[in-house]
Amino acid sequence: MATPLLALAQGGGQAAAEAGHYEPFLPGLVVLLPLLGFIVNGILALQHGRASADAVRRGEELDLGDASSRPATHTLPTWIGPGVMAAAFLIAVVNFARMYGVYLEEPVIVRYWTWIASGTFTVEAALQLDQLSMIMMLIITGVGFLIHVFSVGYMKEDPGYPRYFAYLNLFVFFMLVLVMGSSYALMFVGWEGVGLCSYLLIGYWFSDREKSDAGKKAFIVNRIGDVGFLIAMFLLFREFGTVDFVPVFAEAETLAYAGGLVTAITLFFFVGAIGKSAQIPLFVWLPDAMAGPTPVSALIHAATMVTAGVYLVARSSALFALAPLSSAVVAGIGVLTALFAATIALKQDDIKKVLAYSTVSQLGYMFVGVGVGAYAAGVFHLMTHAFFKALLFLGSGAVIHAMHEAYHSTHSHEDAQDMRNMGGLKAFMPITWVTMWIATLAIAGIWPFAGFFSKDEIIWYTAAFGGAENAPYPALYTVYWIIALAAAMLTAFYMTRMMVMTFHGENRTGAEESKALHEAPPVMWIPLAVLAVLSIFGGWINVPEELQASWVGLFGVLPASEWLHHWLEPITAQAHHIQEVNLGELSHYSPFGGGEVLWATISTVAAGIVVLASIRFVGGQKVVPVAQDEKKPTGFAKVLANKYYVDEFYDRFVVQPIVGASRFCWKIIDARIIDGAVNLVGMLSKGVGWGVSMFQTGTINTYAFILTVGVLAILGVTLL
Repeated sequence: MATPLLALAQGGGQAAAEAGHYEPFLPGLVVLLPLLGFIVNGILALQHGRASADAVRRGEELDLGDASSRPATHTLPTWIGPGVMAAAFLIAVVNFARMYGVYLEEPVIVRYWTWIASGTFTVEAALQLDQLSMIMMLIITGVGFLIHVFSVGYMKEDPGYPRYFAYLNLFVFFMLVLVMGSSYALMFVGWEGVGLCSYLLIGYWFSDREKSDAGKKAFIVNRIGDVGFLIAMFLLFREFGTVDFVPVFAEAETLAYAGGLVTAITLFFFVGAIGKSAQIPLFVWLPDAMAGPTPVSALIHAATMVTAGVYLVARSSALFALAPLSSAVVAGIGVLTALFAATIALKQDDIKKVLAYSTVSQLGYMFVGVGVGAYAAGVFHLMTHAFFKALLFLGSGAVIHAMHEAYHSTHSHEDAQDMRNMGGLKAFMPITWVTMWIATLAIAGIWPFAGFFSKDEIIWYTAAFGGAENAPYPALYTVYWIIALAAAMLTAFYMTRMMVMTFHGENRTGAEESKALHEAPPVMWIPLAVLAVLSIFGGWINVPEELQASWVGLFGVLPASEWLHHWLEPITAQAHHIQEVNLGELSHYSPFGGGEVLWATISTVAAGIVVLASIRFVGGQKVVPVAQDEKKPTGFAKVLANKYYVDEFYDRFVVQPIVGASRFCWKIIDARIIDGAVNLVGMLSKGVGWGVSMFQTGTINTYAFILTVGVLAILGVTLL
């Protein structure tokens, strides 16, 4: 194993450097560094575990000391965890700089060793470097590094500090395998790996039954979707004899357009994506994922696991372009999820639950983008969402951290995550307040923040796709467009509600508790500031050409017109060619006439009006702390507060029947029928043995008697 790992670190192997003039720089080290961080932090975690066990045996409790006298197990992870991420990000930047400016028509494959060789099935341990994997590498390592830095401040008092960073590094390692692997088989390794890490991190505080159950729920629900991924991979292998990306996409157009096989393959892939990216009906695990530490929520929601499904569809764009029914299903599930989750977020009071359903909703928009063939737009929203959603989760983490300390100072047991216990925090946490408002305006789609450019582009493409010359379901895409608009307006409302309840109005934390409220330390607010800058300027890299000379592009001042679209063109070109051949040119239809400029104006004005109206509406409502709130929601508000009772529905009609069937199988089939049959055979054998043993006495007289009786019996039968 040492030789392959060394080759992976050095970027050795057979790189197809002839494609363009891009020379990869230590690409394997990008993957290997987080793995090494996991190994070292894991060893430190084991050392801490042994020290804790020894202390327990002595009847003591392990004392970690103060910040200046902590053991190495709780100081080294501070440098190792974020350090390996910083190094991986720098290597990714070097590779991006080398690839930048090169129109790389074919991906660069860096092969290390043969992982599986069985008959006609072969899988190489190889990395694929192209424009899509490069964008994902930068997002994962860059945003992941900021989350690691934030974690240093957020988790510093946790006894499991080294274990936490070990899991966090392992999470990033598997996500990089997922996006950098050169085949569906390697993608599946990362796919399952992030599922494992989600189980470990969501259930990080495993001594709490509720939190450990949340980890198990995430793991099990994702396994349902993974079955679809496996079936799709089996169908691909049966058809092409390989699951490597390059040969599969090279032969993709041999499949019949809208044929049954390509439709089945893409629908099964989408089942996997539904599970991993928490879409209807497998979204139920993601809100419960809030049981883990808040930085974990940021990593799962912004930079890793939940984006995997969108990446899968974007990577498989050539296959989905051949399956119009599957694309319509992708867009339909996406837009329904966007609206469904947005309505639930309206009545949530837990700040992390609001953001959880916000993530589910925004992932729906990404699927709408890739479902209408706007693959670059879907990836664009994935990128900008990573910026502002990481900022929102880390900002909420700073708020929760301050609230915990405030309640701890008075030994209060009030809920530190319930927004009804907050209010007026802008006076105590001005940096967090400003940065979270930036992220809120970005997700609401207000110009010039990042979300305006990415989300509105998806909505516009949805309308345009329905106006294509041979659009498969034009009326259906018009419905999608209307639903997407409604979800966007709801997003602006519930995010503004969250900000007003948390930071504005009178403080409801308590007179004594409020004295302990304070801004997050620099190690926590500096990542917020960096993400705030990205949430403002991150969308400027992809201003549509039609808008470049208008007020949207500041009359030509904003740089890099549609840069991301051009960057991803080698990835999306095949899918767009398939669409053009079968559907014709995309229409430049605008629902209001006047083109994209008018649409952009109406969009941002509408979102701005919703934000301002929400501030006035929510600010005018009287909010009381949880302990004093005796008013219970009624009617449809109760339905929203209880999340449409989806969990209860699944429990009653899925979980309990399975549990009941399992108990029946155990008590009746297993314990009675199977065990009864086994016991009967045993008893019969025992009875036969006992009966035979009666004749095996060892006495000669008995044997003579038996012999005589036997002879007489034979003679009697003969005479008869």
